[in-house]
Amino acid sequence: MASDAASKVSVGALSAIFDETKPQIREPIVQCVQIKPLPPQQNNQERYRAVFSDISNYVQTMIATPEANRFVTSGQLRKGCFVRLKGFQANSVKGKKILIILDLEVLQDLGEAEKIGEPKPLENRSEEDEKSQPTTISSNGFYGSKIQGVQMQTTSRPTQLRPAAASAHTTIYPIEAISPYSHKWTIKARCTNKSIIRTWHNRNGDGKLFSVNLLDDSGEIRATGFNDQCDMLYDIFQEGSVYYISSPCSVKIAKKQFTNLNNDYELTFERDTIVEKAEDQTDVPQIRFSFTAIGDLISVEKDTTIDVIGVLKDAGEVSQIMSKTNNKPYSKRELTLVDNTGFSVRLTVWGATAMDFNVIPESVIAFKGVKVSDFGGRSLSLLSSGSMTIDPDIEEAHKLKGWYDAQGRDEAFTSHASMPGAATSITKLEQFKTVAQVKEEQLGMSDEVAYFSLKATVVYIKQDTMCYPACLSEGCNKKVTELDPGQWRCERCDKTHLRPEYRYIMLIGVSDHTGQLYLSCFDEVGRSMMGTTADQLMEIRQNDEKAAGDIFQDANCRTWNFRCRARIDNFSDQQRIRYQIVSAKPVNYSEEASRLADMVDSYSIS
Repeated sequence: MASDAASKVSVGALSAIFDETKPQIREPIVQCVQIKPLPPQQNNQERYRAVFSDISNYVQTMIATPEANRFVTSGQLRKGCFVRLKGFQANSVKGKKILIILDLEVLQDLGEAEKIGEPKPLENRSEEDEKSQPTTISSNGFYGSKIQGVQMQTTSRPTQLRPAAASAHTTIYPIEAISPYSHKWTIKARCTNKSIIRTWHNRNGDGKLFSVNLLDDSGEIRATGFNDQCDMLYDIFQEGSVYYISSPCSVKIAKKQFTNLNNDYELTFERDTIVEKAEDQTDVPQIRFSFTAIGDLISVEKDTTIDVIGVLKDAGEVSQIMSKTNNKPYSKRELTLVDNTGFSVRLTVWGATAMDFNVIPESVIAFKGVKVSDFGGRSLSLLSSGSMTIDPDIEEAHKLKGWYDAQGRDEAFTSHASMPGAATSITKLEQFKTVAQVKEEQLGMSDEVAYFSLKATVVYIKQDTMCYPACLSEGCNKKVTELDPGQWRCERCDKTHLRPEYRYIMLIGVSDHTGQLYLSCFDEVGRSMMGTTADQLMEIRQNDEKAAGDIFQDANCRTWNFRCRARIDNFSDQQRIRYQIVSAKPVNYSEEASRLADMVDSYSIS
């Protein structure tokens, strides 16, 4: 078996990855010869380092995405197994070659084997270095020599803007590859959104910040500048322009309550961050959408942030409302959108967007970053970090315009606003699927969101990030930040609370007799599954760790009927499916027996 597996390994592929003059292998097969967890960061996110061999060479790698981490936590990725590298980025840290792993596949059909061959380190060391530094695997280390820390002197300089030519940046890092493990990098990205400057005041002083959304071919990321960086960079960034941005720049876990971007990380500008306006402004995409059809809003959980596209059926007049939190007036305008699902929805725009709105009815509008509300059915609200594009030159807009001109103009539409309790008024459950069927049928891989029902048992609950501190203001639920004890700040409400309300945002692993699947769920589903609120659970955890552990233990190994949705996330030529729980109900064994009996009857020979 080892010899068969060895014949599959892509010999020489690792060297070629770091040398573009050599023939490249698109998805090389390598052997995992070492794997080890790294100390967690402040956010307690799992981190792993692995050593992969192509028989000729070995290289240290960083497992850089939660999806790839799951191969480790599930036990599939382990010493001796064989792996297909589906997404990766070559990097150099302090002169040492590191491969950042974005996506991989464990080839279970090749089994496992002892280390094949005598691979050499990929670094080009001098003969003296080779003699002085060992290159064997120890019981507590990695292949190759131990690299000692190097102290580097840096000259402080203000963040600056200077003209830049593409030739000045020989290696451009894709946004998708940025992670806390990335060090020296430069990205070329378009600024698709720039926030207003926000300020805060507390007993420790005053502060201010702004944020920008950055886009390239691989993905999007949010970046924030505080205080001095806010002063230096705010006027430099212009929406629609392309920039080179070079580290140092802090990479942290994204605050999902403050952004609608599909990225696990976000950036914070530092004093030495370099920002350069690119001469070539045309080779970076303008904007990236991940649309939810208006007809599918009935199954989208409240407070979810989505993108939506529709034909403008009607635009109301501007009106004023008074905020309950700060007693300030806000301008609003309500729009009615329709699409080819036969549904209409009310979408509210605010502030200057509402005041300046002059779009002609029957235009196609694409919205990025709108919040789903269940007030009076289903409605949408454009976030301050969101954007609106009129008649975008994209395939979805052209199809929608063609449908509307051909037949949509004369159709009658069902309004989400006229459907109270839309979150629970779901028709007959879709056909039950097994985990194997969900994967084999590639549910969610099409352009449309796929729904399915699944009877499965909870086998894993990710505990370290099972909830987040939310704003206490009615209808807000945004994440708050602890500035000081008893000082929890909500950026959206511009208000400080004495305490937060914790809300579930859980990742769980479920299994049936055919396999295992990872599902995400939000507060309402989390309460059902845990038997208590996240607020109560956090209080119990602070006072009695064992009692909190018992609650998790009790929630584990329970079987539920899940209603799920699957949708695809696109990153350049890479695709992945995300599964979200829409509802979870305990198994009704009388109904389950009838369902199984009907299934047996369907196979009976008449």
